[in-house]
Amino acid sequence: MNNKALIMAAIITLAFSSNVSAAAKPVDPKKQTPWDLYVDSREAYELKIQLGDDALFIDVRDPTEIQFTGFTDIVDVNIPYMFANIQKWNSKKSILKMEKNPDFITDIEKILSKNNLSKDDAVIIMCRSGGTRGAPAANVLFDKGFKKVYVVTDGFEGGTLKEGDNKGWRLKNGWKNSDLPWSYKLNKDKMYYKNSF
Repeated sequence: MNNKALIMAAIITLAFSSNVSAAAKPVDPKKQTPWDLYVDSREAYELKIQLGDDALFIDVRDPTEIQFTGFTDIVDVNIPYMFANIQKWNSKKSILKMEKNPDFITDIEKILSKNNLSKDDAVIIMCRSGGTRGAPAANVLFDKGFKKVYVVTDGFEGGTLKEGDNKGWRLKNGWKNSDLPWSYKLNKDKMYYKNSF
């Protein structure tokens, strides 16, 4: 390992061991949490590798979304914060209406118990792009007494390019664009579906 890699590993270890966030605090208040614990996708990967079974890594995307955009087996479980409701239309956004998962907290508590973890242990939350579901999901956990929740600020797919031939495509940062392990093949044992918990 070269000096640059050793220094980076030391910085990451120091940041995570002292509960200091490694990624910058998002400017948008809707993407912020009371803990101010933010990691980008690479840092989330390192944190999960470092903590192993002492942390719960949750993908909060809708399972249908994951089916078409990919998944990482580094995640412990998929528990959607919101579902697309095929019965309702969002005219403002021209998409299916998204509705909160009524079992979100209950399902997380079940997985914590199953994994011999508590609300005092680290939880890592990842959504598609890092803000619209990640921080709101984390904030719900704060209200339920969770002590240490990290939000992956660039999410699974990352941000959209602002110019060029691929303008509007999610090719900027994110788990999928950071040479981290992922696949279109889903792990049935980690996916959220009827009777999965």
